[in-house]
Amino acid sequence: MHLRSLLIPGAALVLASLATASDTSDTTRLTNDSFETVIEEEPIILVKFCIPSENCEALATHYEEAATSLKAKNIKIADVDCAEEVDLCEAYGIQDYPTLKVFQYGVWAHDYHGSHQAGGIISYMLHQFLPSVSEITATNHEQFLQQAANDKIIVVVAYLTSPTDVPADAFSMLADHRRDGSCVFGLTTDSDAIAAAGVTPPAIVAYRSFDEPKMQYPRPVSDATASDLDEWINDLSIPLLDKISASNHAAYAASPKPLAYLFLDPSDKQREARIDSMRPIAQKYKSEMNFAWMDAAEFGDPLSALDFEHVECTEVTSESAEASLQQLLQGAHDREPRSAPIPETQDELVFNLVAKQFDEIVFDHSKDLFLMFYTTQCEDCEHMKPEWDALAWEYAPLKDKITIARMDMQENDLPDSAPFYIAGYPAIVFRPAFSDEFIGYDGDSLTLEDLVVFVEVNTGHSGHTPEAAPVLPEIPEREVAQIPLGVETLSAE
Repeated sequence: MHLRSLLIPGAALVLASLATASDTSDTTRLTNDSFETVIEEEPIILVKFCIPSENCEALATHYEEAATSLKAKNIKIADVDCAEEVDLCEAYGIQDYPTLKVFQYGVWAHDYHGSHQAGGIISYMLHQFLPSVSEITATNHEQFLQQAANDKIIVVVAYLTSPTDVPADAFSMLADHRRDGSCVFGLTTDSDAIAAAGVTPPAIVAYRSFDEPKMQYPRPVSDATASDLDEWINDLSIPLLDKISASNHAAYAASPKPLAYLFLDPSDKQREARIDSMRPIAQKYKSEMNFAWMDAAEFGDPLSALDFEHVECTEVTSESAEASLQQLLQGAHDREPRSAPIPETQDELVFNLVAKQFDEIVFDHSKDLFLMFYTTQCEDCEHMKPEWDALAWEYAPLKDKITIARMDMQENDLPDSAPFYIAGYPAIVFRPAFSDEFIGYDGDSLTLEDLVVFVEVNTGHSGHTPEAAPVLPEIPEREVAQIPLGVETLSAE
């Protein structure tokens, strides 16, 4: 079953209008037949993958404005209609819409996570055509370093005696790879610039606006590979102890380290003192985990999802925090997860999962798994129940190929084996058959049609459509707010 066959009439009208508009559009429309031919010819091209949806519609005007502006500079940006080019979008693992990817001569370079405003897209693409490594002299050295005043940019400078010295090649390779706007790279052999930096070549120094503003690569520079430098920069991009926010959440989520949260009351007069008391601990354990603090009032909903009713709360001090961290890192927290009893029978079409059965059901690779985490106190979860039940009815003839399940998080803990965490409810995750990949559902709506489309696009089975679906119960139309999983896509190790 293809996604296009599930489009409602209104969505079909949107598709028709888009196809018409593309005749005069400055955005290059790509199909399965033209995709490789077009992108292989472009040194850099931005490609938008979309379906008819509110988020894609919101981006469309800005994207077209950017395309018109960039066309004058002979820079192409393109789009793919995933409702039509299903196989192409599946080949590139598209799960969220819109998804924007940057390609260099036909090879995927990185995903675009920048502004969706026309100005941001234009600025980003123009930056891609600049040299990846800027030439630094004593004249422009100080001005180049001033870019680090932007708390979202790290400035990295290689101080070498010759532009061909090791590790110039690795440095340039990394700069080409990291054209995402988070870093700028410079190289200098100017003795005055090197003296101004106070280093002895060869040296690589990162400049930033937080914590220690100047950090020199700590290992022998002559042995540094592009991968070594990339890992070092990724580590430096995360502050020692920062406030968690929408702008920095992605950096924490991408880090392989665990994240320790400090929850604080914004009205607490001792807030800054409490943060400062944790800094020595964060510094001591930085190599093993990241640290952040969270406004407990601002993030009330995610906090309520953490089920603090079942946690013994004590006054947090630097001593007690360090003791807990030591126990955690030493593996002392190996208690069995809280679990409801295993049901004697599964009388419903929706499988009621408990923690004791988590590994058995969730990691059954012979079947697709679509799993909803909920609590009985969550109003949105209650609104979601009829749609979830209807989905189970839809796939009842294929229950040997897909498990539609739910897990009550007031009665069960999430086992340590889960390769994701939950930030709020309802949270929905999909694992295709024969795969270790877990995909968080973060669609704009949660209608039965949307859920079926999601299954059909991501299924690990081919020809997954039910041959004769039962009569569905009547479901009142409603919009349900969805709080996505805390991480978007992870693979079990």
